[in-house]
This record gives sequence, structure tokens and C-alpha cells, in this order.
Amino acid sequence: MTDLPQRGRVALVTGVSRRAGIGYATARRLAAADASLFLHHHAPHDADQPWGADPDGPAALAAEVGAAHLGLDLVAPGAPEHLLATAAATAGHVDILVCNHARSGGDGPLGTLDAAMLDAHWAVNTRSTLLLVQAFAAQHDGRPGGRVVLMTSGQDLGPMTGEIAYAASKAALAGVTRSLADHLIDRGITVNAVNPGPVDTGWATPEVRDEVRAGFPTGRWAEPDDPARLIAWLASPDADWVTGQVINSEGGFRRWR
Repeated sequence: MTDLPQRGRVALVTGVSRRAGIGYATARRLAAADASLFLHHHAPHDADQPWGADPDGPAALAAEVGAAHLGLDLVAPGAPEHLLATAAATAGHVDILVCNHARSGGDGPLGTLDAAMLDAHWAVNTRSTLLLVQAFAAQHDGRPGGRVVLMTSGQDLGPMTGEIAYAASKAALAGVTRSLADHLIDRGITVNAVNPGPVDTGWATPEVRDEVRAGFPTGRWAEPDDPARLIAWLASPDADWVTGQVINSEGGFRRWR
């Protein structure tokens, strides 16, 4: 493999709105491999959460990696298709799709759920992702090296009792990965999902940080670049023979009881 394995290839990465996020770390990794980038962001989601929006803003992050970008709520009718079409029109073709965007927050345990809560997580985390994959496949011309990377959350490895809507929407992505991979492999597209485990993106309270850190044998949380390295590898030519997999990148994390 060359030192610049993504030269001449275009990557669309969604959910790149915060410097502390996995999406930005992934964009940096792909840019270092010489991919051309188109970034998606929806900063209003972060602004509504306890961690808040990035002070520099997504446009500044895109500029740092030399990327074109578009702010878009992927729940809006036709938004996933519009995003893919815009990226393809800007760059000529999209070779790599990394579906990093997610809705988190506004969730709860059994007994607190309602239809609106469930639908909101499904619409962002699952529905828009599947529509993005469909649109990506439609514009892909069959050239070798097509890549799709989905993001899941390890909900099959231990309970996520307080995040039922989120866990259910992410479980759907993990469950459908193999079916998507089977459908697209004849088009030269691989599909894999990554579970990054607990990552320090600024969301955790001090109490949660201490509790989760105790589960890592290394004594540290995962940093955004930890899963980003795996995502960048899955998007590279070296991963040509890997598809239909859900890969856990958790540093030996031991879940508490």
C-alpha cells in the first residue's frame, strides 16, 4: 500500500460538527491519506445537548481538512438523497461513505418511552443512514473500492438500560450490515459497521467519566482517533477483503454490572 492510499478517491463523512467528535478525527485520517472530502454537519443537534455546539463551528473544521461541506438535517424529506447528490456533483463521484451522524440525548429507560422518542432516534440513526446507503449505491458506477462504514454502539455486548431508543436504532444498523454487504458486494462496495465503545467526545459527566474509566484496562477512555484509525483502514484498499462485519474497537473495555 502507498503512503497516500486514498489519492483520487472521494469520501463523504457525516456528522462532522465538533472538533471532539469521531467524525472530525475520521476526516483528518482520510485527509492524511489524501482523500478528497465532503463533510456533512448538523450543528443545531449539538447546540440542544448538554455538551453544546463546537465554538469554532463546522465550517472551520471543514476548512482545516480542505473539505467541501453542507449543513443539513437528515430527517428532512429527501435530505439523504440531496446530500449524496450534492457531494457527487461537487466531487464527480463518491467512493467512500462514512455514516457517523447520530441522535443522542432525549432518551430514557423502559417506562419513559413514547412514540415520538422512538421515532426521533429511528429517523436519524437508522432511516437516514439506510437512505444514504441507498443513494450512495445508486450513484456508484461499479468502480472497485467502494466503501460504506456504519456506526453502531455495542448494544449487544451489554445493557444500555437508560438509552432504549438509541440502542434500538443502533442495533438495527448492526443487524442489517450483513444484508447490505451481500446486496452491494457485486457492485464493488464493501459494508462494515464499527462499534467504537465509550469515546471521550465531551458528553460524559465527571461521575460517568470515572465509572467508565474503571472499565478500561489501560486506565484511559478511548479518544476519537482510536475508532477513526479503524474506520480509515476499513475505507482503504487494505480492507478490500472485509465486508459484512460488525467490528468492536473498545480497547478491552470491561462492562460493569
